[in-house]
Amino acid sequence: MAKLNNLVSEVSATQSILGNVESYTSLCDEPMYELLEKTSEDDYDTDVDLEGKPSETITEEQVYRKACEDVGVSPISYYIRHHHDVHLNLNYRCMSPKAVKALSIALVTNTSVTTLELEHDGINAEGVQYLMEMLVENCFIQTLNLSNNELRTWGVEVLCKMLPLNISLKCIKLSGNKLKSNDAAYFADTLSSNFRISELDLSYNAFGDKGAELLGQMLATNESLEKLNLRWNQIQTEGAVALSAGLRMNDTLKVLDVSYNGFGNEGVLAMGETLKFNNTLLELRLDTNHINNEGVTMLCKGMDINDNVKILCLSNNPITVDGALRLLEIFRKNDKSNLETIRLKNVLVNDTFMELLKTVTHDHPQFQIETKGIGGSIIGSRPGRTDPMKVIQDYLDKRKLRLSDFFRNMDKVGNMSVPVPDFRKALQQFNIPLDLVQVEELLSKLDQDNTGTIDYRFTLPQEP
Repeated sequence: MAKLNNLVSEVSATQSILGNVESYTSLCDEPMYELLEKTSEDDYDTDVDLEGKPSETITEEQVYRKACEDVGVSPISYYIRHHHDVHLNLNYRCMSPKAVKALSIALVTNTSVTTLELEHDGINAEGVQYLMEMLVENCFIQTLNLSNNELRTWGVEVLCKMLPLNISLKCIKLSGNKLKSNDAAYFADTLSSNFRISELDLSYNAFGDKGAELLGQMLATNESLEKLNLRWNQIQTEGAVALSAGLRMNDTLKVLDVSYNGFGNEGVLAMGETLKFNNTLLELRLDTNHINNEGVTMLCKGMDINDNVKILCLSNNPITVDGALRLLEIFRKNDKSNLETIRLKNVLVNDTFMELLKTVTHDHPQFQIETKGIGGSIIGSRPGRTDPMKVIQDYLDKRKLRLSDFFRNMDKVGNMSVPVPDFRKALQQFNIPLDLVQVEELLSKLDQDNTGTIDYRFTLPQEP
């Protein structure tokens, strides 16, 4: 089979070329890790056996149907109808490894698809192998979405070994693939020298502080990444410091999303120091990170110098109108600031804030700040506000449940501790009447050290 780089210059001859092929090669036999070690962009070859005379025109549909017949699966009708689409959406298909294999064979010679969506497809290690072999040959797919599959360590290893052999991928989405701290090493090694990937989504995994440290090292040397999504990755203070150190050396990243982690005030202090030196970051998302008014003050030490950040997100942190006022004052004083949007969606502001906002928007008409509304108090604690723990206790009392049993039901390991994400989920499932501010205030008390877990031994009866 003529190689794909020949097909790029001879697209018009593609159909007749396919009629001469005689056998499957790489998509059928060798394990991926062995294949990648001895394969380069120059000698990779994938053939498909189709019956017919050399002069006959063989369609892409025939290539796919023949591949399905050979591996023993039913064709995906959506692919047959849409294989010429630029954006191919095959999410939620629950594809078996054989189905992925047939699809990969067809995509080797597909020159139309530039965005391939394979989210929630149940793709396991074997399926990943077929896809990666295809991507070594295909030079048209630019965006690959493999979110919410079962890639784990083996799948990431195979993917990262493929990246140096691929010449087209720019965006990779791997959200929710149960990746852990050591898996970050594969990205760190590959992306430290691979300068084609510009967008990487690693959200909803479990990299933690160790993984964040490895990714921070990657940021320090990478020269292409523009968007990095690390939301919900159990990154605490140490990881926040490591990421900030890497970002300080980086001069390409424009969007960083670290929402739903546990930076805390110390972590955001490190980020504030980084903002004094970084001159490329345009959007910073720090939603739900246990940051209070003190943390806002620390962040402002960088924001009062920074002149490139345009969007700053701090919603769902225990910040009051005091912190919101501090941000406005810094923006007003920094004449070089390019801030356009601040998001504080859970913060109630007051008349003092609104007066200052009028002054700011008069000088900067493009500026906007998103808050919960008017009604906040300058005092840090809001008078008359019910204690969040009492709300939970009252809810359980009405249903004749004990607080200790409430936590014990969330403790899957039995070590007297509950992960913070499980606690949040339980509050939603039981419909306990707490707003986002109360939840953050409660977590700041139950998880004071930002460990990501809640020790619930305090709910047990104390011995005399």
